[in-house]
Amino acid sequence: SRSPPLPSTQFCHITSNKKPRKSPTDKTVSVARGRGKANGVAQHNGDGGDPVTLFEVVKLGKSAMQSVVDEWIESYKQDRDLALLDLINFFIQCSGCKGTVRIEMFRNMQNAEIIRKMTEEFDEDSGDYPLTMPGPMWKKFRYNFCEFISVLIRQCQYSIIYDEYMMDTVISLLTGLSDSQVRAFRHTSTLAAMKLMTALVNVALNLSIHQDNTQRQYEAERNKIAGKRANEKLELLLQKRKELQENQDEIENMMNSIFKGIFVHRYRDAIAEIRAICIEEIGVWMKMYSDAFLNDSYLKYVGWTLHDRQGEVRLKCLKALQNLYTNRELFPKLELFTNRFKDRIVSMTLDKEYDVAVEAIRLVTLILQGSEDALSNEDCENVYHLVYSAHRPVAVAAGEFLHRKLFSRHDPQAEEALAKRRGRSSPNGNLIRMLVLFFLESELHEHAAYLVDSLWESSQELLKDWECMTELLLEEPVQGEEMLSDRQESALIELMVCTIRQAAEAHPPVGRGTGKRVLTAKERKTQIDDKNKLTEHFIMALPMLLSKYQADSEKVANLLQIPQYFDLDVYSAGRMEKHLDALLKQIRLVVEKHIETDVLEACSKTYSILCSEEYTIMNRVDIARSQLIDEMTDRFAHSVEELLQEVSGTVAVCALLVFCFSAHDLTRWDLFGNCYRLLKAGIEQGSMPEQIAVQALQCSHYSILWQLVKITEGVPSKDDLVALRRVVKSFLAVCQQCLSNVNTPVKEQAFMLLCDLLMIFSHQLISGGREGLQPLVFNPDSTLQNELLNFVLDHVFIDQDDESQSMEGDEEDEANKIEALHKRRNLLAAFCKLIIYDIVDMPAAADIFKHYMKYYNDYGDIIKETLSKTRQTDKILCAKTLILSLQQLFNELLQDQGPNLDRTSSHVSGIKELARRFALTFGLDQIKTREAVATLHKDGIEFAFKYQNPRGPEFPPINLAFLEVLSEFSSKLIRQDKKTVHSYLEKFMSESMSERREDVWLPLISYRNSLLTGGDEDHMSVTSGSSSKTGSVRSKKGRPPLHKKRIEEESSVEGSWMMRNDTLQTPGALQTPQLTSTVLRENRPAEHMPDPDSDPQMQMSWLGQQKIEEVNRKDRTAMNYIKSRSNQGVRRGLMEDDAEPIFEDVMMSSRGQLEDMNEEFEDTMVIDLPPSRNRRERAELRPDFFDSAAMIEDESYYFSMF
Repeated sequence: SRSPPLPSTQFCHITSNKKPRKSPTDKTVSVARGRGKANGVAQHNGDGGDPVTLFEVVKLGKSAMQSVVDEWIESYKQDRDLALLDLINFFIQCSGCKGTVRIEMFRNMQNAEIIRKMTEEFDEDSGDYPLTMPGPMWKKFRYNFCEFISVLIRQCQYSIIYDEYMMDTVISLLTGLSDSQVRAFRHTSTLAAMKLMTALVNVALNLSIHQDNTQRQYEAERNKIAGKRANEKLELLLQKRKELQENQDEIENMMNSIFKGIFVHRYRDAIAEIRAICIEEIGVWMKMYSDAFLNDSYLKYVGWTLHDRQGEVRLKCLKALQNLYTNRELFPKLELFTNRFKDRIVSMTLDKEYDVAVEAIRLVTLILQGSEDALSNEDCENVYHLVYSAHRPVAVAAGEFLHRKLFSRHDPQAEEALAKRRGRSSPNGNLIRMLVLFFLESELHEHAAYLVDSLWESSQELLKDWECMTELLLEEPVQGEEMLSDRQESALIELMVCTIRQAAEAHPPVGRGTGKRVLTAKERKTQIDDKNKLTEHFIMALPMLLSKYQADSEKVANLLQIPQYFDLDVYSAGRMEKHLDALLKQIRLVVEKHIETDVLEACSKTYSILCSEEYTIMNRVDIARSQLIDEMTDRFAHSVEELLQEVSGTVAVCALLVFCFSAHDLTRWDLFGNCYRLLKAGIEQGSMPEQIAVQALQCSHYSILWQLVKITEGVPSKDDLVALRRVVKSFLAVCQQCLSNVNTPVKEQAFMLLCDLLMIFSHQLISGGREGLQPLVFNPDSTLQNELLNFVLDHVFIDQDDESQSMEGDEEDEANKIEALHKRRNLLAAFCKLIIYDIVDMPAAADIFKHYMKYYNDYGDIIKETLSKTRQTDKILCAKTLILSLQQLFNELLQDQGPNLDRTSSHVSGIKELARRFALTFGLDQIKTREAVATLHKDGIEFAFKYQNPRGPEFPPINLAFLEVLSEFSSKLIRQDKKTVHSYLEKFMSESMSERREDVWLPLISYRNSLLTGGDEDHMSVTSGSSSKTGSVRSKKGRPPLHKKRIEEESSVEGSWMMRNDTLQTPGALQTPQLTSTVLRENRPAEHMPDPDSDPQMQMSWLGQQKIEEVNRKDRTAMNYIKSRSNQGVRRGLMEDDAEPIFEDVMMSSRGQLEDMNEEFEDTMVIDLPPSRNRRERAELRPDFFDSAAMIEDESYYFSMF
């Protein structure tokens, strides 16, 4: 038989018996023009109107594609020039071009000239074209476009494609269009060419099959004896074989033209979608015609593109390879490719694009199925840990890989022998052991639920074998079987509980997925069946498991979670009350033996679930619960008396206190009284164990909440309100006293409870029509507020060195640090909530805000959210709080360094950076923050001149350097207010101050310069230095720029602003708020002017006064400016539009900034080439395979968008 066609890159060397093909660029065709039919096909629209073009026929898709193609073929047979012209216009129109190729152009111009002419007629107003337009109609058009090309080749494969005219013209046109700088032409022609190539590959495959069949027939006939041999048949077969060979050669020439003329250039196109089309189609060719295309000369293109920058291209590579690796017969041909690119594929399992990572894992799984030796242990381990990924599709794909590698049974005989066994000896017995070992070795024990969820779709049979799991835990091992260790038993119990939860709830664990989805009918039925199955099994098994492991707190805490997933009706329907009694007995024993919080909370939750009123077993469980509480209450009362004398009975006290944590209403046992007595005695004596004190505080807290629930649900009497207020008041006093306790856990618990109760019993308690609860509202006095603030400062904002020293020597140092940070974040969040909801005075937040920069990594998000919420509450008071925080930092710096500050020190720079961050939080809308920013400047100026220098008036005020910090907020003043603030500044300045130019006066000079906006103002010059910086603007496709720099205001800009309309656009297409001139504000009603004496701390009274004083001067200045700049006003306005910088989130990291800056250039960047470009690595590879140097002869160009 003949060797497979199209080997490697030999397309260009294939010859044919027919006359040579003309070069696409040399073609000049002479045709006769006739427009009797639209595009050569007599098509009509749905309304019976005029004929429509071939493009419209394909776009509408109302006619069967085969009939459309058949009519075009008929028109081609009648007048092939006219039909081809219609086909050419079809491709032009599919690119979105409004131009039409006319007969004269077709007759006299070459392809390059025609394309250049069409480029000139292209619609430049819109970047959209049919392949990129949104909507279902254009999505259908893409499908119809591809189908049209496929059907066209299929219908022409026996005659027309061999006439050396139609295919020459089409391929020549598509080659020229694919080389265009117009993206629409390049994209559309590449898609058409690749689909054309796919159709030709199918034709070549059919020809190859026919050739093989003809060759076999010829051999069979020739091998017959002379008497039976038919010579005429042999001649016919020889003629047919020759004809097939000629056709094959012609098809190969066509494919060679497309591959070398289009693919090798466009697979590296600047546009990711074009690259993706090429890779997708070459994958189809290799699968469809593996004899010709599945070799290293073509696989290298896919391998190189695995390094592409764009995720969609990498995704197409992986899917193309998946189609190949699915067929095990192709593995020998893929061996070299696997060895060369395996590392890259494995590394792509960690791709930043989750879709790419999922497909990479699936590809690795296919490689594993084809050959387990292809992947090393290290490769497998790189995939194993992805079962713990928070992204569920990635985790599920990794679970499938893990299942194939570890849990798939490969010995059919052993399977058949084990299938007859049950329990621990069943086929799943060893697999469950293996799962436990994998879980333990992964060292991510807190994520058992993630592991189970990852394996759920691929290993449900294994994970639902609860019978086997319980037998492994309860039964003794058979002879020769290794016993589970204590650690393995704990892991198995945890995994078993996770499988129960997954089966009962039928949704992923928290942290995976976007929430609970609606189950299908089949999934709902499976969930019900699984729930019934696990209930029937564990109703009997759970008491035995609790009995065996009742002394192990970790195992018991996990086992006690199982009843919440029961179908509790089974107890009554199956008459299994005796198993319920056994369970209640075991829970009671657990309560008596354990003092761990996790265990007792699990017991409490189990009682709560079993006591649900909807089940008939509620009475039986409630009796058992009440008996237990009665007994424990009596023991608690006796223990309290003993504890008042000496410390004893601790176990019983702790058991009851923790037991009361859950949602059980225990107010009828009056536990608050004993807890309060216990706490008071501990405070007075100072010898209360911290565990008992913490739990007594919690128990008292829950008792108060249960009392509040009762009052809010009914109609409370006055006596009830008075009694609860007395209880709350006394408990708050106890908590306040506990803030000075020597034990940190006690102080932290008291602080959290204080914050919670102050929030609950705040002024919000009476909202929603609950005015009757007014007696229960508590407002913290200044003493309590100060104590809470001091607690936060002492226990939250602590140095990391102190924390590290306190944990030195701990084996779990990192885990403890994370836990300690989590506690401190909770403490800070609790106090910040009091500030946000106006329970604690807002100025207290100044001590919080000043730590924003220093503790940004730990608490930055909390402080930023607090700042945002407080600004929503009161903009002016929030601004005063911000400046107060900066003043506090400045005072602390003065105390450390004295009055002669080093303005270049890192401490001063830190305060300025904090001020810059604060300024950025005011946002872009200067009108909304106008008075707040002005108030901030007022307070800052007053602070700067508050204390005169004791050495005399010729020396700067002590706080004058603070003006340099205040300069950071000057850019947030609107231009009208800058003059007002400047006038207010001059009230504090003496005449001598205006003339000073020494370095010590630089803060005043720089601040004054940042405020000067009038053309006739004295603009100070600074020779020794200046704090003002020149800003720059970088607009990026409508997005705000990443950096915000302060700008030095020009000395005369206000007139320009007066000349503008109120609707000018700021950079980045953001709408400028409407501005109101201070001249116009003079005539407004008096009630709009702030009263200077009303509230000097809250209002902008001084701003209104300063504006009134300077109205006339501003008017004159503005008019003079207009006259002097009348010829430059428009240009100046445009310049100002470009001078106002816009910023994004100020917390963006520098790395994120760089990545954002690079985004706009990605479309024109070259894709990553494989590492084989490196000389050393290339020398290590076989010289003929996967070497990108082989492509040097194929010049590849990267075009930008038109």
